[in-house]
Amino acid sequence: MSKNLTKRAEDYSKWYNELVVKADLAENSAVRGCMVIKPYGYAIWEKMQAQLDKMFKATGHQNAYFPLFVPKSLFEAEEKNAEGFAKECAVVTHYRLENDPDSPGKLRVDPNARLEEELVVRPTSEAIIWNTYKNWIQSYRDLPILINQWANVVRWEMRTRLFLRTAEFLWQEGHTAHATEAEAVSETELMNDIYATFAQDFMAIPVIKGIKTESERFAGALNTHCIEALMQDGKALQAGTSHFLGQNFAKAFDVKFTNNDGKQDYVWATSWGVSTRLMGALIMTHSDDNGLVLPPNLAPFQVVIVPIYRSDEQREAIRNVVDELKSQLEDNNISVKFDDRDTHRPGAKFAQHELQGVPLRIAIGPKDLENKTVELARRDNLTKEIVPIDGIATHIKVLLETIQSDLFTKALKFRDDHITEVDTFEEFKKVLETKTGFISAHWDGTSETETKIKELTKATIRCIPNDLKLEDGTCVYSSKPSKHRVLFAKAY
Repeated sequence: MSKNLTKRAEDYSKWYNELVVKADLAENSAVRGCMVIKPYGYAIWEKMQAQLDKMFKATGHQNAYFPLFVPKSLFEAEEKNAEGFAKECAVVTHYRLENDPDSPGKLRVDPNARLEEELVVRPTSEAIIWNTYKNWIQSYRDLPILINQWANVVRWEMRTRLFLRTAEFLWQEGHTAHATEAEAVSETELMNDIYATFAQDFMAIPVIKGIKTESERFAGALNTHCIEALMQDGKALQAGTSHFLGQNFAKAFDVKFTNNDGKQDYVWATSWGVSTRLMGALIMTHSDDNGLVLPPNLAPFQVVIVPIYRSDEQREAIRNVVDELKSQLEDNNISVKFDDRDTHRPGAKFAQHELQGVPLRIAIGPKDLENKTVELARRDNLTKEIVPIDGIATHIKVLLETIQSDLFTKALKFRDDHITEVDTFEEFKKVLETKTGFISAHWDGTSETETKIKELTKATIRCIPNDLKLEDGTCVYSSKPSKHRVLFAKAY
């Protein structure tokens, strides 16, 4: 597994694409714009999925599954949602192929097998879910409904990049129904907080919580909460969103309930989701010119053990020690891989595990057996130390916690160093061209100004931060009055 990665400083985009492929995370498929997630990449996604699923269930949510196909009439029911996703929709029109009489051995669409109603391949599931909820909800006793589904969705993107933007991707989407506006708003905020906690505690990625402007909201939402992260190239990445849908979908699908007072009312709704785009965030936040750097909380293996030997006798002696060492580590809930392949030399194994971001590497040879020590190498800072085997499980447990913390601290410093306050449009453009990162600036609150800034600089308002401070100022572009700053950035 050759490294030879392009340097980040030379071509960040090329470095990213090479790393995804060479670290065996994913590759392009025969289907344009779609990817194959390889076992090592999927193992990381499984770790993410397992932890998020645990957090969802701890807050009362249950998993369910809804159809991939949405009848076009249902998809059209909520107009803003339909309009927002229309240009990204894949549509099924026929249900059968037949032999092509003009080309033996080839197939064609059977012209007699056209569907009575076209089916949209879900870009998101609000339509099919709210049509279903209509049958589930009659009374306030049926509420709340707290449902999540792990699924794939299709959004026909023209420009794709592995994990960050693909025509088909994996995600989770929560869809909840509530009796009151306050409950739905609380749910929206809660799920955004859960995403932020996951990003910071497990991905070691600091995020900024905030709300989207009207033009950046989810189609059909009254309000969109988000978490925004900053990548090493100074571009922002939207890592998760949580939407307050109001009663829009309930009205579109006529989902009513009888409240405590015996009166009919429309249900209040939310939806929220994160996707395999988080894999891209993980890669771009921590990795370096040597390859992937993984936070221990999400690494498929937290420790890899590489034996170094010249004879079968040495190999057996090392294996006996490793078996005991591996058992001790696993008893401490540390995931371990013993790389005893005889098809690769130790140096090649070191290179592979460094490229794939294994947090800690243990090397053990005949001299280590004599001295009752091992060589312990950290992936995050590439340091090595010789440590006694006795008590090593405790040492490694502490070290993994340190690595997790250090990665977050490093990313936080980078993020904070790249938030720049500006008061003029000239400063705004200069920061974008030279320093990059988040720009904290006053905005007059109009979509016209927001659009103009985007046209001129390609920077968008990433969010109106939750912790904003009220301060009188003037818009960075229009010079009109403003009460607070917002965060701009170029983004993925």
